[in-house]
Amino acid sequence: MRSRRGRAAVATLAVVLALTSGCSFGPPGPDKAGTAPNLPGPSIAATASAGPDEQEIAVTVLAKGLEVPWGIAFLPDGSALVTERDTARILKVGPESGADGLKVAEVARLAEVRPSGDGGLLGIAVSPKYASDKTVFVYYSTATENRIGKLVLGKTLEPILTGIPRSAGQNGGALAFGPDGYLYAGTGDGTATGTQAQDPKSLGGKILRMTTAGKPAPGNPVKGSLVWSSGHRNVPGLTWDKTKRMFATENTQPKFSELNVVQKGKDYGWPRADGTTTGGEFANPLVAWPAAESSCGGVASFETTVATACLLGKRIYLLNVTGNGTVLGNPQDLLNDKYGRLRALVAAPDGSLWVSTSNQEDAGEPDPEDDRLIRLVFSDGGAGRS
Repeated sequence: MRSRRGRAAVATLAVVLALTSGCSFGPPGPDKAGTAPNLPGPSIAATASAGPDEQEIAVTVLAKGLEVPWGIAFLPDGSALVTERDTARILKVGPESGADGLKVAEVARLAEVRPSGDGGLLGIAVSPKYASDKTVFVYYSTATENRIGKLVLGKTLEPILTGIPRSAGQNGGALAFGPDGYLYAGTGDGTATGTQAQDPKSLGGKILRMTTAGKPAPGNPVKGSLVWSSGHRNVPGLTWDKTKRMFATENTQPKFSELNVVQKGKDYGWPRADGTTTGGEFANPLVAWPAAESSCGGVASFETTVATACLLGKRIYLLNVTGNGTVLGNPQDLLNDKYGRLRALVAAPDGSLWVSTSNQEDAGEPDPEDDRLIRLVFSDGGAGRS
């Protein structure tokens, strides 16, 4: 799905977001990465109803005119690094701002990337030791495979892991450092039959756990193997909650898009399972949505809430997840078809949520401002500070 520019008229947006009282947004924790950038003011103030109580969610467009922004990761100064899938650019967004939003500057363009289909420059992760090593990690496609590499911005990209299967539609791309300090990557199966997801010798259809040198991390299920979990169709999003519980999105399955609680060594069933199963052989998803209503990409966690951004569903789902790993009440949605396809979703250092649109591709219907980065702040002081 290639990028394209559209000329559709900008629609007037009126957003009403419904949240149940089960979604609790307490005060955010301390900033993880310095002070927040000088952010532009909200463009929409949306009323959210929660039973007898009401709260407002401020929706701010931070940046416009991007092309398929795929991954977002934050630097210590509060600015964000954003990858563009098809241009192979890494952009720095903020911390400075102007009349039209945060300042956007190209800080790298990776000649090694060969975009096509859903492949290209995908996930990005900032080294936990960035203050001293200045290193970022990226997940990217070449003409024949997917790789993970590291670089200091402005210098040469160094591959640390090669041989991840490449295909037109299932390239994975999730990349994030876990609470344990190791690097995790979500890959795609890359085949129509799912043969690689169940092959322990293949890197396809897996969640991988590695050192910053691309080697198997200590404590992996099988010594000497990168595989943390298997049986995945396509993993575009990873996050952890405050209890260090790991969540991953799963998409491009024919029937369902999933949100999984990922556990060490578990098999998530692809290709034999698509959504929830009744047997005990495979791990069941936390939630499975019909694909047309979801196909979720990014995932973020804050307080007791897990949020996912959806491409086909064109919305964000919010789930209130209990301490024992079950969903309390029904998932709630917001931004439903207000900004089109939504892809990346991350919790910013200040507790707000950043989400990217993905309309500059063949499946999208872009307007002149697409693609955009959008910030969500909940007025009760939970997700973001107002």
